[in-house]
Amino acid sequence: MGANNGKQYGSEGKGSSSISSDVSSSTDHTPTKAQKNVATSEDSDLSMRTLSTPSPALICPPNLPGFQNGRGSSTSSSSITGETVAMVHSPPPTRLTHPLIRLASRPQKEQASIDRLPDQAMVQIFSFLPTNQLCRCARVCRRWYNLAWDPRLWRTIRLTGETINVDRALKVLTRRLCQDTPNVCLMLETVTVSGCRRLTDRGLYTIAQCCPELRRLEVSGCYNISNEAVFDVVSLCPNLEHLDVSGCSKVTCISLTREASIKLSPLHGKQISIRYLDMTDCFVLEDEGLHTIAAHCTQLTHLYLRRCVRLTDEGLRYLVIYCTSIKELSVSDCRFVSDFGLREIAKLESRLRYLSIAHCGRVTDVGIRYVAKYCGKLRYLNARGCEGITDHGVEYLAKNCTKLKSLDIGKCPLVSDTGLECLALNCFNLKRLSLKSCESITGQGLQIVAANCFDLQMLNVQDCEVSVEALRFVKRHCKRCVIEHTNPAFF
Repeated sequence: MGANNGKQYGSEGKGSSSISSDVSSSTDHTPTKAQKNVATSEDSDLSMRTLSTPSPALICPPNLPGFQNGRGSSTSSSSITGETVAMVHSPPPTRLTHPLIRLASRPQKEQASIDRLPDQAMVQIFSFLPTNQLCRCARVCRRWYNLAWDPRLWRTIRLTGETINVDRALKVLTRRLCQDTPNVCLMLETVTVSGCRRLTDRGLYTIAQCCPELRRLEVSGCYNISNEAVFDVVSLCPNLEHLDVSGCSKVTCISLTREASIKLSPLHGKQISIRYLDMTDCFVLEDEGLHTIAAHCTQLTHLYLRRCVRLTDEGLRYLVIYCTSIKELSVSDCRFVSDFGLREIAKLESRLRYLSIAHCGRVTDVGIRYVAKYCGKLRYLNARGCEGITDHGVEYLAKNCTKLKSLDIGKCPLVSDTGLECLALNCFNLKRLSLKSCESITGQGLQIVAANCFDLQMLNVQDCEVSVEALRFVKRHCKRCVIEHTNPAFF
């Protein structure tokens, strides 16, 4: 490995910006003092200069203290006219005085084991690091700097932590990534800054301006962003397909800006290409906002509206009118959703594969019958806490949705062994079943399920009156099944 690889960059001067310090929130390392005998002549063969200079944001400026007229006195790395200079320290004094002979007799420094890895392996290792750690690696040596800024590593930006200044980090990173294509970052496709509470509209505006090829944006838990910033992103990033704004309580709608709507051609319309949208915990989302979302995001296939407590059946009616391709839908904890809402959802028919209506207390067997009748390819249903569901609803579901793989009917006290028997005799592919706190379930119903559903992988019977013998029967017949229970006698 060359001599450059082992040398760290020097400390930065006042007023210089550092990508690593902005992104990783770490302090710069102070360079160690050099030995007294240092080969510093500008004409000497012992000074090694690099032909390519990294970004000024990661390299010390040329006006370092203690470096004048090309003569180094106290630092092991300096800069002359924009070039990076690695100074070679002389070995301990010997009887030989000629500089070239001293260099030849110098013992070779043992190479670090990680430096023996090929570039491809190093890039693969770096690909698992979050962005702030990747920027720290860029400060180790010249080789790591070049590898850390490999374009393949910058299709994604992942920032984590509540204290990081995300707005500034995004500004510095996008500026660095726009060096080859001024003002536009064509390589960046994914930005994940979930849980960064210091992210504001300014940071999202930076992304919208510089990243036209963005396809995935996750800002869950960033509660300081507003509708305007989201509008900018979806308007200026036409390829955006995945948007996660869960926990962003100020976001009430997803739409194009007025300027973007005016510029669009009649053939394009006012559509947004988003297919995956997570608005969990967007408490202020109302039916009118959902209407706007549905009208602009007609290509939606995955929509999660958990705990959007202001939504009603009317909002679901708008959704089904415009978004006919939805495969996964969650309206868990939307307490105003009732059987009429499920009647609208049932209009999605065989396209619907995943439905969560957990804790929708107004749902009864009537709504389940609508879904079972028209959504025959349903694979997943979460109806936990829907206390109006009885054995009749489970029976109708089992006979019409025979390809069901996962069912959660926990905390449904009216479901008994009769419903389980019908389920076991029709849904042979069942892999996950939750019966938590179903007071009417006994060991007999579980044994019927175990005798017919051999592929069962997870069974939750917590807070159910089930005997140890029944649990052992399940374990014998479904050997891969993980049983979650509260019976201390079974282990």
